[in-house]
Amino acid sequence: MKKEKLIIFDTTMRDGEQSPGASMTKDEKLRIARQLERMRVDVIEAGFPAASDGDFDAVRAVAAIIKDSTVCGLARANEQDVRRCGEAVKGAKSPRVHTFIATSPIHMEKKLRMEPSQVIEQAVKAVKWACEYTDNVEFTPEDAGRSDMDFLCRVIERVIKAGATTINIADTVGYTLPEHFGGLIRSLRERIPNSDKAVWSAHCHNDLGLAVANSLSAVLNGARQIECTINGLGERAGNASLEEIVMAVRTRQDVFPCDTNIDTTHIVPASRLVSGITGFAVQPNKAIVGANAFAHEAGIHQDGVLKSRDTYEIMRAQDVGWISNKLVLGKHSGRNAFKVRLAELGIELPSEEALNVAFKRFKDLADKKHEIFDEDLQALISEEASENLENDYYHLISLTAHSETGEPPFAKVVVSEDGREKPAQAKGSGPVDASFKAIESIVKSGAELLLYSVNNITSGTDSQGEVTVRLSKGGRIVNGQGADTDIVVASAKAYINALNKLHSKVERLNPQV
Repeated sequence: MKKEKLIIFDTTMRDGEQSPGASMTKDEKLRIARQLERMRVDVIEAGFPAASDGDFDAVRAVAAIIKDSTVCGLARANEQDVRRCGEAVKGAKSPRVHTFIATSPIHMEKKLRMEPSQVIEQAVKAVKWACEYTDNVEFTPEDAGRSDMDFLCRVIERVIKAGATTINIADTVGYTLPEHFGGLIRSLRERIPNSDKAVWSAHCHNDLGLAVANSLSAVLNGARQIECTINGLGERAGNASLEEIVMAVRTRQDVFPCDTNIDTTHIVPASRLVSGITGFAVQPNKAIVGANAFAHEAGIHQDGVLKSRDTYEIMRAQDVGWISNKLVLGKHSGRNAFKVRLAELGIELPSEEALNVAFKRFKDLADKKHEIFDEDLQALISEEASENLENDYYHLISLTAHSETGEPPFAKVVVSEDGREKPAQAKGSGPVDASFKAIESIVKSGAELLLYSVNNITSGTDSQGEVTVRLSKGGRIVNGQGADTDIVVASAKAYINALNKLHSKVERLNPQV
């Protein structure tokens, strides 16, 4: 018997973008959208068009280029939001408008300051406005996990009658437990007379670490769409992780009555792309996409895997896009070989000029690092993209750092500020601290350093280090990234990258601001 289809709705570019510092430019959204389309994601939620002109333009741009996935925008249940969203997605080959309103007593009273009858009326109006743009309309009762069951039934019955074709049950604050959330889905489907007229969906947050478990429980109770994000990215503790849901369903086909259309070999490349753009590193022990996800150190485990892989591995690493640190290029590799390998990795550069710049950076890296792996290429392209924001104001020209036992570390830097080169030097508790202080003495940003993180891109002492820096200033939070075989240089690059984002006028507004 043919399995039912489980629709994968990716909200990395909308809900995932609400993580502090994870907001994206239009070009970054386009890169992610193309990768999601390659992965055969069914629905791509590209943003919140009413949030800003920048987000409207980004959603419209995604709608214009994506042909094989549905492109969706989010709108609050008011006419201005819904019409703005409808205009943004109407150019898509397959558009969807997704509207929502809170239905829990605490949200209606404290946030909306609306009576239940008013909420129902507004929800119905929003769905009808959305239907003027497309017959693919999704409705979400926000904070459904804490809503009254009888009231939920009334709202949902009315919006389905008004034209909603997908009903998305949101555990907005990550409050529910798997048994209860699955039971909620089942009860709603059983109690609402016209429930068979819509696809049932789940949107779960990870505040208690249960987003994936709740989502899978929803599937077992009749949900046929799951809203999720790459790497579990999202506000607070994040959203349900796309890769974990897809591989759980794919691996346990003995349990699930459905399957996805996802090309799982694109999962790891998508994870790296999102991590590189947002500056949110993937923890090593993260399921599916973490560096240790398929690593075995215990002797008993190693022995078992060598004898038969399935003794300790329930999935094949290759099936989710892992490669064995394949050596692909070296200092003698030519431009065409470089271009071909990027294409094999699913990396598209916007122009020949961009390819030439990337190839030069590759050659520079090959002079420092004899063996160039695919991971190095992906990091190189991510860094290249992040350093080519419009109106880049700061550039690192040179850096000298000194660290000696018994002596205070110091650093000398030359930074270009709006085309003018400025030198500075400073002492610090270490070479990285000294470098940051020297840079700050030039730029005088006044930004607060919230995060400093280092990860190695590949193994070995000559591996590139990838540094993430998170800065905060005036309510804005940005992430900067830099990569280099020299960790101090990588750190300075990351700091400069973050400063450029703070200074840039390129639209990077958090959709909920």
